[in-house]
Amino acid sequence: MAKRNTFLIVLAFFAIYIIWGATYLLNKVAVSELPAFMLAGIRFVVAGLLIFLIAKIGGRSLKISKKQLLNTCIAGFLFLTFGNGVVVWALKYVDSGFAALEISAQPLVVLLLMLILQGKKIQPMSLVGVGLGIVGIYLLVSQKQIINQEGAVLGMVLIFACMISWAYGSLFVGKADLPSNYFVNTGYQMLSGGILLFVISLVIGEEWISPVNWSVPVIWSMSLLIIFGSIVAFTSFNYLLRVVSPEKVATSSYVNPIIAMLLGWHFLDEEITTQSAIAALVLLTGVYFINTKKKLTLFSRFSSTKLKS
Repeated sequence: MAKRNTFLIVLAFFAIYIIWGATYLLNKVAVSELPAFMLAGIRFVVAGLLIFLIAKIGGRSLKISKKQLLNTCIAGFLFLTFGNGVVVWALKYVDSGFAALEISAQPLVVLLLMLILQGKKIQPMSLVGVGLGIVGIYLLVSQKQIINQEGAVLGMVLIFACMISWAYGSLFVGKADLPSNYFVNTGYQMLSGGILLFVISLVIGEEWISPVNWSVPVIWSMSLLIIFGSIVAFTSFNYLLRVVSPEKVATSSYVNPIIAMLLGWHFLDEEITTQSAIAALVLLTGVYFINTKKKLTLFSRFSSTKLKS
């Protein structure tokens, strides 16, 4: 692991906890005025170009192989073009807190894809997490006051599709040949993902809005998304993966939806229903069981007894 710096680690965790949690609110504000794919495209293209500029100033080479370029484009599509762009689109139909809470089940989707595509056995603790996750998702999406909202079901389905895209992307980058420098790797993913978002925006006929016509809240939201949501948070995420254990980084899955729900409630008057609160508790408990390295005590005792007999 890379050399640890306690102060930088604290700042990095703040970034992936608070900033990533706040991006749902920022996207919700921006998409209220801007076309979804144009919005996401601007965010990632500008962020990618800024990352390249920072990398060059820092003396880092941007040269990569053709294979690495192809793989970064694939990862950029899975994570950013589809995985993020469609979530922004879905925010037209669902609350930001709801979207964050549904996406908190991401580890469950990753686990199921690993089972389906790689044949990886699900551990007993993870099985408990899967069960809780399914219950939590059901509690979340079965609320009549949410289902009856126009376009809400479409928004839920789109977000679930994005979760599958992110999950498959996570498995893909684990084996793909990518640039060794995480900063350069992120830059190529953002630039390629953003360009693809622009292409989709043009193909579906989104009406582009000039920045001079953006409202002040949208300008602030886009600026914060580019600088903090993309550059700072993604860099912090990659830094933490190098200096602390993956399960500690995964704790952002517990914090992001809580931050998103509170910010949506405070700034956008989004309702937090009792059932949503219960669903959040069940879902996040399930995510904990999926991420934990601890063994299921009852199962372990049973296995130990069986081995001794």
